[in-house]
Amino acid sequence: MKRISIVGGGQSGLQLGIGLLQKGYEVRIIQDRTGAQIAEGRVMSSQCQFDAALQLERDLGINFWEEDCPPVEGISFSVPNPEGPGKVIDWAARLDSKAQSIDQRVKMPRWIAEFERLGGKMEIATADIAALEREAKSADLVIVASGKGEVGKLFERDADRSPFAAPQRALALTYVHGMTPRPEHSAVNFNLIPGVGEYFVFPALTLSGPCEIMVFEGIPEGPMDCWADVTGPAGHLARSKQILDTFLPWEAARCQKIELTDGNGILAGRFPPTVRKPVGTLPSGAKVLGLGDAVCLNDPITGQGANNAAKAAAVYLEAIFARGERPFDEAWMRATFETFWSYAQWVVRWTNMMLLPPPPFVLELMGSAQGLPDLARRIANGFDDPRDFFPWFADPAAAGDYLTSLKAA
Repeated sequence: MKRISIVGGGQSGLQLGIGLLQKGYEVRIIQDRTGAQIAEGRVMSSQCQFDAALQLERDLGINFWEEDCPPVEGISFSVPNPEGPGKVIDWAARLDSKAQSIDQRVKMPRWIAEFERLGGKMEIATADIAALEREAKSADLVIVASGKGEVGKLFERDADRSPFAAPQRALALTYVHGMTPRPEHSAVNFNLIPGVGEYFVFPALTLSGPCEIMVFEGIPEGPMDCWADVTGPAGHLARSKQILDTFLPWEAARCQKIELTDGNGILAGRFPPTVRKPVGTLPSGAKVLGLGDAVCLNDPITGQGANNAAKAAAVYLEAIFARGERPFDEAWMRATFETFWSYAQWVVRWTNMMLLPPPPFVLELMGSAQGLPDLARRIANGFDDPRDFFPWFADPAAAGDYLTSLKAA
């Protein structure tokens, strides 16, 4: 059976590696931290996964937290009234199937243990070009699932698929205990503050048990782009509360007793959402294939990062298995990514739309969901499969026709 080398042991790399081991492949993963180091480190993402992505993990038998992780049962959407207290838009809808968020400091160490139990080889090292050259000589296929360092630079930015050259949001995460639950079902509480940014929060499972993950998305140079001068975990928590006190009093009311889950439960930064060409060429001429965030990096505003990674890993797993004994040449690599792109293009388009000021027809859709439960439910469940947003969420005429049909019904 063929040998596959994977650089990067995150959601996509480990999920793919475990799936390949289960099918009998020899698999090596190279990454720069042990499971223990990951568990002791800083949070890496917000990683809310919806049912289709979770099912891929169930199919591999690696859904180890199905019963322990608090469920995300719905989506809520609010827009503050710019002229006074309260909200101009406020609705919530249930998901058809629950979502979940597992802190990667919990998830990845357990997946590493499973990978090694199945016979996978884990090499703890910083992968560089020399390491990729070595792997390319001995492996039938080298996959890069990490965009860090010099290996990430192998993949050229795809300008046709990447409309933004600069970060579109100043990002921050705050993992907390002690938040007052929603009075109804649990949900991703999404708040859009025009001209300022977005804030959303949802239940998750971290090292110390159930928690809430607060996600701040500030428009650059706006009032929520305010993390550069924050020092220390206590300062990060204080700034998080200050933002809510200023812009979202209903969310602030839930946070009167919050405290950080741990000193590493914070993160701040920014990056441009980028799609890269999927095949990298080493100095020797050998080809390597990009996977996950290495070639398709979305802003977290729509919560699709871990979902995309899981779905990409599933596409690659199926393509590798279907290839049989034939070589993994450049044409196959490009075709494999394009199979994933046939899905991911809609995720990228929707996510990038959400980073721009919403056009009037989108505001009409989001506002109409207050009085149209079927619309609210469809928007909520679109997070599981964003293809369902098109064309009606992207085209004014299609949106108008859809709203007319809903009101008539």
